[in-house]
Amino acid sequence: MKNKVYFVAPSFGVTTSPYKERFKKALKNFDSLGYEYQIGDNVYKAKDKASSNTGILRAKEIIDAYNSDSDIIWSVGGGEVMVEILEHLDFNQIKNHPEKVFVGFSDNTNLTFTIPTITDIPAIYGVNAPSICMLEYDSKDTLDMLNGKKTFKTYGKWQLEDLDEAPVHPYQFDMKSKIKAYNYTEPLNGRLIGGCLDVLVGLCGTKFDNVVNYNNKHKDDGIIFFMEACDLNSISLIRALTQLKNAGWFDNVSAFIIGRSLNYYDKSFGISMKDAYLRVLAPLNKPIILDADLGHLSPSIPIYVGKKAKVTYNRNRLTFEYE
Repeated sequence: MKNKVYFVAPSFGVTTSPYKERFKKALKNFDSLGYEYQIGDNVYKAKDKASSNTGILRAKEIIDAYNSDSDIIWSVGGGEVMVEILEHLDFNQIKNHPEKVFVGFSDNTNLTFTIPTITDIPAIYGVNAPSICMLEYDSKDTLDMLNGKKTFKTYGKWQLEDLDEAPVHPYQFDMKSKIKAYNYTEPLNGRLIGGCLDVLVGLCGTKFDNVVNYNNKHKDDGIIFFMEACDLNSISLIRALTQLKNAGWFDNVSAFIIGRSLNYYDKSFGISMKDAYLRVLAPLNKPIILDADLGHLSPSIPIYVGKKAKVTYNRNRLTFEYE
């Protein structure tokens, strides 16, 4: 069991409601579950409204976590400008600690994507630490994944709107999942890579973009590319996907898994989010799973980025079986 956690704030810190209350409750749950933990220097800081600290000091916190005796490095928040830390990181230092697992969601794609594709060390695209205030659905699955569970199923229901003003409360499911499969004839097999498209498009073409090399190295395993979006509308989604396609990111991809965008019902210029994905990806003639229980509309199934898995679609559900 991995039970030593180092909490970090590479994007936002835990300084405002509801995140302060959620993290406080989450720490109680970590205590009750027998975890040991260390809280990084930036967790309770706010340099400004967009970040916990300077890019240099946020990067230092990450390296401090990797040099600690922790098993798990867990981000306490998403945000907007985590990309500022990358130029201050030495990925070779991260590569020297293959036993550690980085966990985070949304803006944390800056590490849950770059660590696997640059160092070949898997990471978990799963809930941020304050979400462990609840021990159900995606929060429970993220903990189970860290503790060696191999098989996970999507949830069948999700939450479009959060109407409860209490900082800590259970999900209020108001939608049924309607997962759709295109060009799907048999289970998908391959290494899972991907994350939040808002972040991925910013990495594309930079010195932190090792995707073509990674996909070439693992093409015989198959590459399953998963993605979801936060702020993008349908038109910016088309532009982002087209950029990744033209950069060669999809050349060796064998299948796509698409989650739910925060702008779920956007129809900019009359184009829906679903139509935007299909407009760019359908001509590639690969299997596409659309509307998966993944993304900024909870719950979001955790993904072990860089690990091989079999993904099965059956009756509106997905099953992930990791090697």
